[in-house]
Amino acid sequence: MTEPLAFLNGQLVPASQALLPVYDGGFVQGTTVAEQLRTFSGQLFRLTDHIDRLFHSLSIVDVDPVMTRPEFVAAAETLVHHNYQLLAAGDDLGLAMFVTPGPYAAMIREVPRATVCLHSFPLRFGQWAAKYQHGEALATTDVRQVPDDCWPPELKCRSRMHYYLADQRARRLHPGSRAIMIDHAGFVVEATTANIVLYRHKDGLVLPPAEKVLPGISQAELLSIAADLEIPAFHRDIRIEDVVGADEVFLTSTSPCMLPVTLVNGEPVGSGQPGPTFSSCIAAWSERVGLDIVGQARRYADR
Repeated sequence: MTEPLAFLNGQLVPASQALLPVYDGGFVQGTTVAEQLRTFSGQLFRLTDHIDRLFHSLSIVDVDPVMTRPEFVAAAETLVHHNYQLLAAGDDLGLAMFVTPGPYAAMIREVPRATVCLHSFPLRFGQWAAKYQHGEALATTDVRQVPDDCWPPELKCRSRMHYYLADQRARRLHPGSRAIMIDHAGFVVEATTANIVLYRHKDGLVLPPAEKVLPGISQAELLSIAADLEIPAFHRDIRIEDVVGADEVFLTSTSPCMLPVTLVNGEPVGSGQPGPTFSSCIAAWSERVGLDIVGQARRYADR
């Protein structure tokens, strides 16, 4: 078979046939718990950690996926084994897995049963390849982070209208920027779809309090790398002036792993160029996965 496969409710199907009904709760209410992974040379990165976080999120929303952790592992590995072979040489895959509560009861009478889907896609290196060299731009907006009395920060879900609105406004204020998310107390908690990490020469890595943010798996990898490099790290409340005044700023997320931030609200961060700490950390990350992360993205950015 030359078409990618997807996994839907216990079955491997051609990706073009992985269809959900419009009355699924994931569409009607946005009640979708999700994880996104990537491969390095065809091998899924920290799969067990992602599945553990998925099951934690499912416990928060009280949805039974009717699958065990080993069954998720088997489905992910089978899917990637097939779909990776369809890629051009040197490319890698993103893997999305999501679970919804299933049919929305107000629209259709069906026995409640979760919808479970896994699907993959070629990584779109062109979206971030140049940012390794020139950096990411961030901007503040008036859109705030969802407060924790709406849903807890550790819930990984696709209810992300606030991200969408914040990014729209960030681009209007500073073209090419993405948004920094600030909570209702005025503290920086994350960027849209990424954890934020500061670096200060005198302190090391500075991160928002762990209980206020999604427990990022890429952030955890960066902290492990920092420990190996003997870079100290600690958590505390961060204000926007701390971000602007940092020596370096990073974003961590699944596909690019980590990106340097060089502009905040149109003002340069540090030297205005990716710094030496970023270079050391991304090089160490590349060594861990046995692949030049920056080189791969630049080489295949146009595909």
